[in-house]
Amino acid sequence: MKRIIVIFGVILSLLIFSTPLYASANRFIVKSSFYQKDKIRIVFAAPVDRKLAEDRSNYYVYERTDPDIPLPIKDISLSKDGRVLTITFKEELNQHSPHIVVIKKIVSAGRNLGIASIMVRKSYAGFLMSILIGAMLVHNFVFTKYLGLCVFFGTTRRKATAIGMGITFTIVMVCSAMISWFLYNYVLKPLNLQFFQVVMFIGIVSLIVQAVDIILRKINPYLFKAFGIYLMLVLANCVILAVPLLIVVNGYNGIEAFVFSLGAGLGYFLALFLMSSVREKLELANVPPSYQGLSIAFITAGLFGLAFMGFSGMSIF
Repeated sequence: MKRIIVIFGVILSLLIFSTPLYASANRFIVKSSFYQKDKIRIVFAAPVDRKLAEDRSNYYVYERTDPDIPLPIKDISLSKDGRVLTITFKEELNQHSPHIVVIKKIVSAGRNLGIASIMVRKSYAGFLMSILIGAMLVHNFVFTKYLGLCVFFGTTRRKATAIGMGITFTIVMVCSAMISWFLYNYVLKPLNLQFFQVVMFIGIVSLIVQAVDIILRKINPYLFKAFGIYLMLVLANCVILAVPLLIVVNGYNGIEAFVFSLGAGLGYFLALFLMSSVREKLELANVPPSYQGLSIAFITAGLFGLAFMGFSGMSIF
């Protein structure tokens, strides 16, 4: 367990220092933030040309997930000192999603400072925490999306087996997601081979699961026998494949991809642990014969799903 924690710490540190955060392409932008429900504020390092700054055609604003849909601008105003720009939109902004503001031209003191592309979002730590909690609870892959049910029902008869599978599943999910993210962004995308992503993701998962299979045979033969065929089912598990695909769709960078895959793995681990705890208790309960086995397990999973619906729409950051 200590080795696993150390490995995760090293991976996260490398991502923090190697992944560039999305920032303004122009250092003349000092700060950008949401203001009220329908406004974005941008602070410049020095006064800018008022006529150009208040020209709506000089801006292109969109949510990061929908780059082809520009947000309609209602009004643009510049402060008296010419440094604080306020963009007002016709509709309320979804402040849980990052927004991109493209300023086509910035002029200050008669100098053309070029183009600026700015990401506007809440605090980055809060954004990462919202990704983690969202993947773990709000959008739990088992109880809200009902993915990965074969492994879920097959390994939750005993708590020890469920915990082992949860840890294994999380490791495979994080490793496969990070390798997939790296190869997609630095191999497939530059070569315009995005259509090849599903095949590549399946191959990566296969290699990692095979490595886990070999390691478990040597380190913990008892746990390997307890997993049985379900370890091989991880190869084409829909959750394992869904995570890198969603990372690509959402356009996450390295740190965000790591947090999302970790949250998805912890959410699956939580689902396995809760279900195994209940199923062990059900073996001692007076369950009618027609409901014993998978029948009562499906009913229990449905009740968990109803309980997890209470997290829908939850927003902390």
